[in-house]
Amino acid sequence: MSPTIPKRALLQAMFLTAAGVILPKAQALAARQPRALVAYFSRTGNTRVIANQIRRARNATLFEINPATPYPEDYQATVAQAAAETESGYRPPLKQIVADIQSYEEVFLGFPIWGMTAPPVIRSFLVAHDLTGKPVVPFVTHGGYGLGNSIGVVEAHASKDTVRRGFSLEADQEKRTLETVSAWLDALPPTD
Repeated sequence: MSPTIPKRALLQAMFLTAAGVILPKAQALAARQPRALVAYFSRTGNTRVIANQIRRARNATLFEINPATPYPEDYQATVAQAAAETESGYRPPLKQIVADIQSYEEVFLGFPIWGMTAPPVIRSFLVAHDLTGKPVVPFVTHGGYGLGNSIGVVEAHASKDTVRRGFSLEADQEKRTLETVSAWLDALPPTD
């Protein structure tokens, strides 16, 4: 006949065993605290793909930059709103900020080019976070017109000597798709 273990003692043993297994893993994760932050804004997902790749390669923390009020779903409406915001110098409020920005040693900053510059929400992010002395590495997607003055925008908010050589990629699928579909629709014969 096997000895009977009181239910309370069994539960305590199970808890302590679980804690013993979990605790070393938690300590190991704390020791590997990410040193890099990947902050990005992406409307169509192109910049998000790059952000996720950087996060994996650098074991970094991922932070999606979002305005408090989302940009319109419609491409043309977004273009018009962004142009008006840029022209007026408006910086849309952010949905959230990185509370512990000082704990990161390096910041990767990703965004698409809008109207030959960084989107207004990126200016909001740069103003809301003190990046002084931190290496800032931009990664940018664009529709074929290049970087415009976007790097200058980043350098104006993070000291110029800390902005590292970044990465840019032509990724104009949304614009190209809209133009192609519009041309197709325009070529259809009118209906009676």
